[in-house]
Amino acid sequence: MVFRFRVAILAALVVGLPALAAEPIESGLKPGQKPGPYTAVVSVGKERGQLHCFICETEDKPAVVVFARSLSDGLGKLVRGLDKALLDNKKADLRAWVTFLNDDQQKFDPLVVAWGRQQSSKSVPLAIFEDLTGPPTYRLHRGADVTVLLFVKQKVVKNFAFKDGALTDAQVDEILKGVGELVK
Repeated sequence: MVFRFRVAILAALVVGLPALAAEPIESGLKPGQKPGPYTAVVSVGKERGQLHCFICETEDKPAVVVFARSLSDGLGKLVRGLDKALLDNKKADLRAWVTFLNDDQQKFDPLVVAWGRQQSSKSVPLAIFEDLTGPPTYRLHRGADVTVLLFVKQKVVKNFAFKDGALTDAQVDEILKGVGELVK
């Protein structure tokens, strides 16, 4: 009897753990909230090596800000998709950038530069915010590997958040569809 109970508990854990990993995670500003200014050191982009505030120059334009903690393949697909969206939506003056969260900017910078080259990033700036928690007003969840905020007229309209390894091709497509709706 005890053996069957233990087997049942073990089976429930094995079946339940993937479901827990797939649970959505809340991270970042909610729709309707205003993204606040923050600065990060640019690793890839025309402001390379400088502290820069992308939010400050965005004003009411449509924008995509990506906060990431790791250099993943899913994030690479998203960056390539954002590169294309920036080219396709020049008239809308769409903005997009990635802010990596890392506690050692100097050590992480060459990795970001190499990853940017590998991903063929042309138009999407890559920057590093030297704090694993991110800008305080953004309330980024520590368990979120990637948080994507779409906003226009200084208001968030969509929020996407993913645990480590959970950013799939289908989710990248969903984000890019949201970008398309943002510039309509």
